[in-house]
Amino acid sequence: MWAVEGGPLLLGVRHHGPGSARAVRAALEAARPRVVLIEGPPEADALIPLAADEDMRPPVALLAHAVDEPGRSSFWPFAEFSPEWVAIRWALAHGVPARFIDLPAAHTLAWGRGEEAVPAEEAEEPEAEEPEAAAEEAVRGDPLAALAEAAGYDDAERWWEDVVEHRGTGKDVFAPFAVLEEAMGALREVYGTGGRDRDPVREAYMRLRMRDAQKEFGDEGVAVVCGAWHVPALRERRTVAADRALLKGLPKVKADMTWVPWTNRRLARAGGYGAGIDSPGWYGHLFGAPDRPVERWLTKVAGLLREEDRIVSSAHVIEAVRLAETLAAMRGRPLPGLTETTDAVRAVMCDGSDVPLSLVRDRLVVGDVLGEVPESAPAVPLQRDLTRLQRRLRLKPEALEREVELDLRKDNDAERSRLLHRLRLLDIAWGEPTVSRGSTGTFRETWRLRWEPELSVRVAEAGVWGTTVLSATTAKAEADAVSARSLADITGLAERCLLAELPDALPVVMRVLADRAALDADVGHLAQALPALVRSLRYGDVRATDTRALAEVAAGLAERVFVGLPPACAALDTEAAQEMRGHVDAVHGAVGLLGDAVPGEHSARDGGGGTGSGGGTGIRVRWHSVLHVLSGRDTVPGVIRGRAVRLLLDDGELAQDEAARLMGLVLSPGTAPADAAAWIEGFVGGGSGGGMLLVHDERLLGLVDAWLTGVPGDAFTDVLPLLRRTFSAYEPGVRRTLGELVRRGPGQRAGAPAGGSGIPGFADELDADRADAVLPVVRLLLGLDGDDPTNADDNDCVGVAG
Repeated sequence: MWAVEGGPLLLGVRHHGPGSARAVRAALEAARPRVVLIEGPPEADALIPLAADEDMRPPVALLAHAVDEPGRSSFWPFAEFSPEWVAIRWALAHGVPARFIDLPAAHTLAWGRGEEAVPAEEAEEPEAEEPEAAAEEAVRGDPLAALAEAAGYDDAERWWEDVVEHRGTGKDVFAPFAVLEEAMGALREVYGTGGRDRDPVREAYMRLRMRDAQKEFGDEGVAVVCGAWHVPALRERRTVAADRALLKGLPKVKADMTWVPWTNRRLARAGGYGAGIDSPGWYGHLFGAPDRPVERWLTKVAGLLREEDRIVSSAHVIEAVRLAETLAAMRGRPLPGLTETTDAVRAVMCDGSDVPLSLVRDRLVVGDVLGEVPESAPAVPLQRDLTRLQRRLRLKPEALEREVELDLRKDNDAERSRLLHRLRLLDIAWGEPTVSRGSTGTFRETWRLRWEPELSVRVAEAGVWGTTVLSATTAKAEADAVSARSLADITGLAERCLLAELPDALPVVMRVLADRAALDADVGHLAQALPALVRSLRYGDVRATDTRALAEVAAGLAERVFVGLPPACAALDTEAAQEMRGHVDAVHGAVGLLGDAVPGEHSARDGGGGTGSGGGTGIRVRWHSVLHVLSGRDTVPGVIRGRAVRLLLDDGELAQDEAARLMGLVLSPGTAPADAAAWIEGFVGGGSGGGMLLVHDERLLGLVDAWLTGVPGDAFTDVLPLLRRTFSAYEPGVRRTLGELVRRGPGQRAGAPAGGSGIPGFADELDADRADAVLPVVRLLLGLDGDDPTNADDNDCVGVAG
């Protein structure tokens, strides 16, 4: 029996509601319509048959994007428990035509920005301030929330569970739709469109499509599945002319449409989907469980916690079921809902802790399911090439974040690395490189992978650059090089081209780099560009890439930095001095990496042999000369002079006595306290091991201590922030040791009483007993635990103590 005699069957639903999905299936089975009309873009009608493909596994989404601007896109997601998906599957299974009747995507994309298509009845908007506006806003945000509030509920999800999910369909399968239509009609009488300006246009188009279906199949042969909010408007009697007038003059773009995989995480409201639900994993369980949903759910939870090595037995499951049912009875609910089961899990299985409970929410309540679409679904050529590469390299897209370790000495791993780097160049952020746990060598990479549905849009956008991943990446890299704004951007691009192995793009990038470097006179820009360029030289060995041209550009860039750095460091204010100090550190690290990669003619210029190794040595010699100049110029800020002295000391180019002499000069009464504090910050600050230097060279610590105690009171407040920034970067253990040394008095080691200073690790002679105590552990670590530890001689002790 139809809900309204003489008219189409209007089935108002909640998007992604398993109760609505079950009710729709029961209503369609009872009504047996001749055509099923569904809220959605009509351009997707040709894609509906793919829903019956055995390789189509929800969650999936219809993706529409503008042909001329792929970034302008909209999604229409479907879960297994979405009423619209159930209607599509029922129609395909029974040989009944299924059609989408919402406003075409061509208008939707032209009308607004490229965002997800958010069903009107659950779109999210900012809060209103006035009481009347707040009431209308509640309807705009979620009509169900307004109904829940009227029923005395403060949670729309819990109200929906009580009145729909836990009630079943009953004998009259059409009754739930009639009740929901009546409720929505009452809301619309009061609030009209609820502030949704587009709804009248969408509903006018739906009414036109309904009329067409009624002419073709008869009034009682049509079933419509749409958001419950629209049902009262679709039931209204409007003239065809009035509806067409609303649609006149709508903007329009050419649009393409396809199916794409979706994820439970993106179905969740917390994932940013306005029409989302709080618990897609829970709703999927309710829809799929044949019986006893609470018991089955808590069994799933127990299995997950066991996998995480938590002690959970069948007794825990039984007790959790009892507690959930008791809580539901106390709260007046027909069945335990997600709130009751969560409370039971927290109390019984998690010992009251929310830490394991957060895992349950992430893995089960929301879920990490990634849908699949068949190969026959339409796709841009770039997407097909990417899919082919993913399968060949056995790199499957997954919704769950995971880490992948790549050994670049293996062909398959090297190809995986190239693919991931190329996708990053195309702004398809499937993987993010992270720090490797097992090795810091250049032959290993660690990637953190997670496939998000939005990446399908990024692939469509990148399709304008080429039909394959290689050709698209090459074209985009060349375009990025030409449009790059800074020299550092170009050197970073060159590094990425090497990582992605783009032999055709690299010459273009290098040509642009050479031209820009020749015209850029800013030493800061050159210093920023050099590190990325030098890092790129390391990839030649592992990736078999020819980097000779890169080495020549790097050497030339380094020479220009050496010449321009001393005058660029003169007369800088505090902020500029700190920035320049960072450039000095970056250049120092780059020179250390440059090494043997510099062409041989540089060594010949220094009077050395003609080898590449000599060239690297020449680069270092000239850099050390620059550091000597910086360390001795009074016009250079103290933080840079101190840093130059420290770098020379670390490289063995400056004796400790000379470093102590320079520090003594700087810390003499004739130097302004602020300048002296800046010198100290450059010398021992920045987390560069300066604390350990003071620990092991008490002469330097004594100079700092003597200077600090002699700073006048009126100047101490000025230098305190610099000193605090310097010493706060040290490890707690280093700070503690320095405090002990200062308390005892630096330089007093020789006068310490017999038996040592009393400070651990600072006795005058070797403590043989303490050294012997660690020998068993050292032998165990070295695999020598079978040897007799009593045979350890003094050399063993000396080695351990050292």
